[in-house]
Amino acid sequence: MIKTVSVLFVALSLVAVQPCYGAERLVKILEGIRNNYGTLSGFTLKYEREIITKSMAMMGDAVASDPAAGQLHYKPPYFLKVEQQTPNHEILTTDGKTLWWYIPQKNQVYRYPTERLGPELRLLSDVFRGLRGVEEGFVVSLKEEEDGKPLRLELMPNPPWPDIARIDLHVIPPDYILEKVEIYNIMGGLTRFKLGGAVKQEAFKEDFFRLEIPEGARVIEE
Repeated sequence: MIKTVSVLFVALSLVAVQPCYGAERLVKILEGIRNNYGTLSGFTLKYEREIITKSMAMMGDAVASDPAAGQLHYKPPYFLKVEQQTPNHEILTTDGKTLWWYIPQKNQVYRYPTERLGPELRLLSDVFRGLRGVEEGFVVSLKEEEDGKPLRLELMPNPPWPDIARIDLHVIPPDYILEKVEIYNIMGGLTRFKLGGAVKQEAFKEDFFRLEIPEGARVIEE
């Protein structure tokens, strides 16, 4: 969970980089995303995750593996909680200083310094607080889809990443809701996150993002 969520943090945070074409249209899309998310004091989004291997993709993407679903809670600047509800309950949460990963089935808590996901958290904050602050590292292409389908922003790492080939962000016009994030690896597979369209505004307290260690849980420092 921690690796795929980390990649999602990165993917959601890269939309303020250098467009290779369609600059005016891209700016409008970024402004729309900022209006949806950047003015909220906190919010909750539903998500679904699926992993598709290269062989699955060649068969028409009919079957996905390792599905998971849950909720993502965010409060600026760096408070984040991901609650995986299926197939197994897990919690990944940070208050900006410490990162906890709780696996109830094993009654284990992994505790990390936030630096483990620090850059990703800062980038995530950039996207939701205004989509600014990321100026280098990616080339963005705006792909116009037909028949009312979502717009697609194609992000190519520059310089290339060792594991990730590209990241696609799917945005629904005319309100520019983030619908889907697709992370393509160099082996031809992808990890897809579907984000719930409805954004529920929240007034979180800071302790919501701190994990109270369950009684008897084994704590593993990383």
